[in-house]
Amino acid sequence: MTMTESSSPAMAPGKTRRWRDRALLAGLILLVVVGLIGAAAATGWEETKAQLLKLAPWQFAALLGLSLFNYGFRALRWHVFARKLGLPLRLATNALHFLGGFAMSVTPGRVGELVRMRWIRRMSGWPFERTAPLVLVDRASDLAAMAVILGLALAFSTTGIAGGIPVTILALLGAFVATRPAILLKLATTGHRLTGRFDRLFARVRRAARSLEVFSAPALMGLATVIGLIGWFAEGYAFHLLLVWMGADIGLAKAIAIFVFATLAGGLTGAPGGVGGAEAAMIALLSLEGVGLETSIPATAIIRVTTLWFAILIGLVLFPIAEKQSKTHENALENH
Repeated sequence: MTMTESSSPAMAPGKTRRWRDRALLAGLILLVVVGLIGAAAATGWEETKAQLLKLAPWQFAALLGLSLFNYGFRALRWHVFARKLGLPLRLATNALHFLGGFAMSVTPGRVGELVRMRWIRRMSGWPFERTAPLVLVDRASDLAAMAVILGLALAFSTTGIAGGIPVTILALLGAFVATRPAILLKLATTGHRLTGRFDRLFARVRRAARSLEVFSAPALMGLATVIGLIGWFAEGYAFHLLLVWMGADIGLAKAIAIFVFATLAGGLTGAPGGVGGAEAAMIALLSLEGVGLETSIPATAIIRVTTLWFAILIGLVLFPIAEKQSKTHENALENH
């Protein structure tokens, strides 16, 4: 048996998964687009078109600028975490890895963003389990920041959101568990005992959990939370501006609450990038505030394009740069 023949069966499952993931993503996007088109048609194309025409190019630019503000602050936080972990990479390199990973935001469970770990391994030689805590603490910081923003927004808005408090609590609990080494060690040990399998996987989880201890300093987590608050507030504020420009001012606190709640709710569905769930939640909550479909539909479409899909576009532009840079560095280290 030749090397090609023996390796092809091993490659097939990976290719199958990639095609399955792409098909799932394409199906979700198609469903969202069809749903938005159907809703727009039901409410009248002319009304929807009129709402879209209310926005000038500079207003679209402002929305994109606020999203960039969010991405920039979160990239800075990633660099702070990376340096705390001991990674000897510069700010520009860490920012490139963070932003380039956005290209994989719509993979199921966003696991595709683990490509950042591959780039780091090539650049530093660090194995996955040593850098995995970066992903955990970054996600936990986002959850904590969004939970705080949602809680404050609900407190200052005149009306609440059904399920808002439970989602806030779930986000905080997720952030707490993801940053507690003792809890993760216990979960890994219990999981190994119950299954009696996946020795290597659970061993990696235990090593990653121990690495989280470097992030336990209150000052560090406080700084990370502040950075996250600033970044996510910028996108929530963008949603508020968009609604004001479209003649549907529901108040700053309520607009931010709806944006953050829909984003978290979309993530809880498990769909890639929260596609479908976030849009449905946003339109439904705007409708409860008296915003007509002729406004809520284009507003939802625009804010998702200027946040999620704008991030993916940035990732697609930077992904090949990060890939090439990391390969070049890896080759240089091997030839040294």
